[in-house]
Amino acid sequence: MRSHLLNDTTAESYRRSVTDGVERVARKLAATRGPFTGVTPAELAPVIDAVDLDRPLGDASAALDELEDVYLRDAVYFHHPRYLGHLNCPVVIPAVLGEAVLSAVNSSLDTWDQSAGATLIERKLIDWTTARIGLGPLADGVFTSGGTQSNLQALLLAREEAGTTDLSRLRIFSSECSHFSVQKSATLLGLGHEAVISIPVDRNKRMQSVVLAAELETCRAEGLIPMAIVATAGTTDFGSIDPLPEIAALAEEYGAWMHVDAAYGCGLLASLKRRHLLDGIERADSVTVDYHKSFFQPVSSSAILVRDRAALRHATYHADYLNPRRTVAEQIPNQVDKSLQTTRRFDALKLWMTLRVMGADGVGELFDEVCDLAAAGHDLLAADPRYDVVVQPQLSTLVYRYVPEAVTSPAEIDRANLYARKALFASGEAVVAGTKVDGRQYLKFTLLNPETTVSDIAAVLDLIAGHAEQYLGENLVHA
Repeated sequence: MRSHLLNDTTAESYRRSVTDGVERVARKLAATRGPFTGVTPAELAPVIDAVDLDRPLGDASAALDELEDVYLRDAVYFHHPRYLGHLNCPVVIPAVLGEAVLSAVNSSLDTWDQSAGATLIERKLIDWTTARIGLGPLADGVFTSGGTQSNLQALLLAREEAGTTDLSRLRIFSSECSHFSVQKSATLLGLGHEAVISIPVDRNKRMQSVVLAAELETCRAEGLIPMAIVATAGTTDFGSIDPLPEIAALAEEYGAWMHVDAAYGCGLLASLKRRHLLDGIERADSVTVDYHKSFFQPVSSSAILVRDRAALRHATYHADYLNPRRTVAEQIPNQVDKSLQTTRRFDALKLWMTLRVMGADGVGELFDEVCDLAAAGHDLLAADPRYDVVVQPQLSTLVYRYVPEAVTSPAEIDRANLYARKALFASGEAVVAGTKVDGRQYLKFTLLNPETTVSDIAAVLDLIAGHAEQYLGENLVHA
């Protein structure tokens, strides 16, 4: 069994096995004709259930053969231009190269004596990102597993900075379109989801700062504490960006921690044309970025950034066996002192390799391309009488709804849109997402692939209309 350990004596076996795996994935990528096969849970579950994990195959090639049947054949491939579903991006090759390196070396980013140069690379990337945001000379941060963890840590810091032990008095303000992790974080932090005050949005799905101001004043009048305001720079459904300068001014006036959830919109930090959409983000106390959304990085790659590194002390705990207090005086850089995680992957290497090969302008160019595509897609939808499109996008999402020419009930239109999405997914020809707007069923394109074209969008819209019309026609016959 020692022959399976990666070390100096097995380097050649490692090379052969990994090369075999890479070649199989490369062949699969080259041969993929659609984003999905349409396999159902009922079809795939028995195949995986039949695998006896207590009877190993003993050979990497045999295991890869099996993997074709249980995973590679039916995986959802985000690189395909007609994957238009969730916030999943195709990934850039330098980042995948970084993934291969970091997995093999297996550094753990909790302490210096486990990571050495990896620690400094992560810190360099944090400094690079905070400089792009404009947070100032005292800024710092740490990589995380994703936006949910980043938001949780930001609100933990905000809770501690609020300076009260009476958690029942604390309130968090976020728009009705903010990410559900805000409510989840409030619950995990002992505040309860009811501590989150939902602020309505305007017709462009941006937080209404006038309503926010009124709610903050009510909070103060009732003797409550406005712990934090969460502004969103790129909502999941609409890609809308809250009015950051106005929110920053209110946060300062009411003494609230300002957190910007830029998990999606962080790609604008590298944009050559749209960086101004993030104006005001530099006034935040903390910022969430998900490089694995709009920087085209493999999952996971996220970070929490703060204006004042002193706030990170609220996540600091010392253990004599890991990061004893003396290491602070010795100026040993232990990243665990800032993180909610202990053992942590060297995910920063993926971004490092991307910037060293492509540069920030290269990343920004790709993100600008998908934003341009969304603008063209909006024009296509707005001119198509079969569809109702909700808002003009600031980023790269489009929310729309098939509307039949013949008058029918809103509930029936809901069912037709839901059916069309499911039928399209089952066909494997394309993948789109779904959501609700004012209680009604809508569909959503999340455009993160620069290889997607306007022709792809038009073709998918025709497919959706065909499925919806089939559903409505069959229901008419049955009626």
